[in-house]
Amino acid sequence: MPAKPVFRPRPSAIETLFGRRKAVIGVIHSLPLPGSPGYEGQPMTEIVDFAVAEAERYHAGGVDGLIVENHGDIPFSKPEHLGPETAAGMAVMTDAVRRASGLTVGVNVLANGAIQALAVAKAAGAAFIRVNQWANAYVANEGFVEGPAAAATRYRAWLQAREVKIFADVHVKHGAHAITADRSIPELVRDVEFFDADVAIATGQRTGDSATMEELSTIADGTALPVAVGSGVTPENVGNILTVADAVIVASYLKRDGVWWNPVDPERLRTFMAAVERARA
Repeated sequence: MPAKPVFRPRPSAIETLFGRRKAVIGVIHSLPLPGSPGYEGQPMTEIVDFAVAEAERYHAGGVDGLIVENHGDIPFSKPEHLGPETAAGMAVMTDAVRRASGLTVGVNVLANGAIQALAVAKAAGAAFIRVNQWANAYVANEGFVEGPAAAATRYRAWLQAREVKIFADVHVKHGAHAITADRSIPELVRDVEFFDADVAIATGQRTGDSATMEELSTIADGTALPVAVGSGVTPENVGNILTVADAVIVASYLKRDGVWWNPVDPERLRTFMAAVERARA
């Protein structure tokens, strides 16, 4: 680990965005948008209505913020996967979610498409971008983005867009992800430095695993950033996680049958938020 924190101290982006240090952020996995690899022909009105209904369920359950993700764009492996048609649809949907819910909203889009990501965020009034795990792994470990494109990937350093916060996934465990092996803590620190991040998201995406408490503390100390936990959060462990983490990002536990693209289950959301409130007390 570096002897000193990588970043200059900044106000906590979690507290700035959500008005509290222990925040709960839900995820809307939308129907596939026009132009995306998974698009199945749904009209845009149907796609927006689905996302808004999800946002209203989350808001009624008491979450602090939302991340809007176009599930139909997986795998997010190349910048052209967020083309003009998909980007426009993403902005329209995200703006509708923000207006309907009144919550702080972010978007989950390509890490290696910084200009597209920031354009979507600005057009939709989104407050932050979650750097997507697939592109994160490619960029950080494979290094295929070079030259001017690599400079653009450094989001605010190149585009001076400080008002849009950056949440960078740092994978502690990879499981089904064949792109990379598990990375050391110094490598995770390197990743959030590369993306000039405001928040580090400790995640074991697709495995159901989350970082250990020791790993969470090490990530927080090494990056001098607030830490969010992005997978494996349940009512049983959220209280313990929030003793170290500044936020939890929760999706699959709250969805019917644990399937990401199913609607939020209000009863599961109530159970989860009750556990969060006990932790906050």
